[in-house]
Amino acid sequence: MKINNLDKKIFDALYDGVLIADHTGVVRYINPSYTRITKVEKEAIVGRSLYEVRPGAQLPSVITSGKKLLRIQRKVGNVEYIVNMAPIIEGNEIIGGISILNEINDIYKLTEELNQSNLMIKRLEKAMKSMGKAKYTFEDIISNDLNSLETKNLAKRIARKDSNVLITGESGTGKELYANAIHNASDRQNNPFIPVNCATFDNNLLESELFGYEEGAFTGAKKGGKIGLFEVANGGTLFLDEVSELNYGLQAKLLRTLQEGTIRRIGGVKEIPVDVRVIAATNKSLEKMIEVNSFRIDLYYRIAVFPINIYPLRERREDIRALVEIFLDQMNKKMNRDLKIQGDLINLLCNYNWPGNIRELKNTIEFAINMTDDDLIKLEHLPKIIQSEGIRTNLLKLKLLEEIIRETEMVEIKKAIDIFGDTVEGKKRAAEALGISLATLYNKLK
Repeated sequence: MKINNLDKKIFDALYDGVLIADHTGVVRYINPSYTRITKVEKEAIVGRSLYEVRPGAQLPSVITSGKKLLRIQRKVGNVEYIVNMAPIIEGNEIIGGISILNEINDIYKLTEELNQSNLMIKRLEKAMKSMGKAKYTFEDIISNDLNSLETKNLAKRIARKDSNVLITGESGTGKELYANAIHNASDRQNNPFIPVNCATFDNNLLESELFGYEEGAFTGAKKGGKIGLFEVANGGTLFLDEVSELNYGLQAKLLRTLQEGTIRRIGGVKEIPVDVRVIAATNKSLEKMIEVNSFRIDLYYRIAVFPINIYPLRERREDIRALVEIFLDQMNKKMNRDLKIQGDLINLLCNYNWPGNIRELKNTIEFAINMTDDDLIKLEHLPKIIQSEGIRTNLLKLKLLEEIIRETEMVEIKKAIDIFGDTVEGKKRAAEALGISLATLYNKLK
């Protein structure tokens, strides 16, 4: 049995230990790693029979039987290792056998490294999931008003479908809240929810954010390219807030993605399949934008398969009281306080028109809490614009000075009559005590 130079070079380079014996059990070769693992020098074993130098060796039985032996655990001194043995067959004849040794310490180390790698991968996966997690559910949406209940029930129905959704409504009405809730009530709830505010990006930058780019696609492109948000959201939901801000060219690219279910990175030629549900939102009239050719009608029908309009706060006033209580409770916990709102202010807040909707209401409560030093929010703690509006529309029901004077006089006259009596003499004394004439007293009593 001969081992050529090439075989020798290959075996010598291996990290695992190698021993080769001929059909008689005589050792013909060991590599340096075998010496390292077993501490047996080449001169002490090569050319000698395994029966002689390794009485317990099982390789001779492998050579005789022609059957492999795998994962045999051995120990020499303090060194433990695993041996895999196999016969060497040429034609139909067994001409020898080979043993491959793996030091157990190396296996333990490799296993530990693999476990650490798997742990890191799990942490990264968890981090990615938390980054793309929708925060709100339908339980977080206040809906005491009939208009709110109607909107919420429609959104719940839509959530169970898998079509694209267009949410419309004034700024601050809670469009993103609804987008979160729809995702969390859908079959995609365990997959990413990726929100993108189209108004915060330059359109060229937005294109690269949505679709990604290949290396060298443009000056400043990252080495290796960049994955786009459509790919990040694969299997989940992409929320395009302020979709009306997309320019006409980017609208065409978005349309193609929605039609074909694929994206092409900037500078790339490969079509990458994506499975993404799009929820779009806007506070503008896309219909009017279509009329002036600033929004594509074909894209509109792609994103508005299920349209939802969220009523402004002034058209769902029954929600205001509950929202005030929630925001007040949240701010109290945040600031470690226990504030309450003066009773008559609730009517003012419920009847104010809230042009900034829920966002304005929340900011108002936070403003008022910061303006008061005691435990009661009063009129003077509210923003000036709300105070002025309340007075202008008589929401505070201010009394005229004449009415206040008349009520005060009635109280004092009744008190004097109770003291001096309801007789003529008593009324005379009462008039004297009040500093008025008897005739004036009689007129006021009338």
